[in-house]
Amino acid sequence: MERKATYRMTEMAILTALSIVLLLLIQFPIFPAAPYLKYDMADVPIILGGLLLGPLPGLLILALAAAIQAFLIVGDGIIGFLMHFLASSILMLLPAIFFRHSHKKSRVITGGVLGVLAMAAMMAFWNLIFTPIYTGMPRADVVPLLLPVIIPFNLIKGGVNMLISFVLYHALNPVHRRVYQH
Repeated sequence: MERKATYRMTEMAILTALSIVLLLLIQFPIFPAAPYLKYDMADVPIILGGLLLGPLPGLLILALAAAIQAFLIVGDGIIGFLMHFLASSILMLLPAIFFRHSHKKSRVITGGVLGVLAMAAMMAFWNLIFTPIYTGMPRADVVPLLLPVIIPFNLIKGGVNMLISFVLYHALNPVHRRVYQH
């Protein structure tokens, strides 16, 4: 039992570190109209954590990665932490919860699609709240960006990261299960 707990903690630490490394290596703006919205792959290890280890460990991985990113690397502080945590939590939680209730591929895909859609909708709202604070841009200037920039950005970022996560999950799951069987 103690060995499995050690494996679990080690996996969580590796996924957290991998999230930070991916953020440092892969980060670029998609839409010139909003250069502060940058695609990164930091959510891939977080989604994997939710699928492999469960929703609660996934949230812990996310909280640690978001805190390190916001306070030590990017320096966007509490707003950056909140935006990352809010966006990534819904993105990770829905497929992880769907997976916990049924291991059918169709249920996980449904959870992933709903996670991407929920993230895009939720971030449209949160961008109205936080973007004026973070960028100093008037809220009236954020509203016209919702449909052509903010929502598509979140759909693209969430969709690409979910797809990569699903591919990696199917490659890693047999190894993950073998480790816990011994």
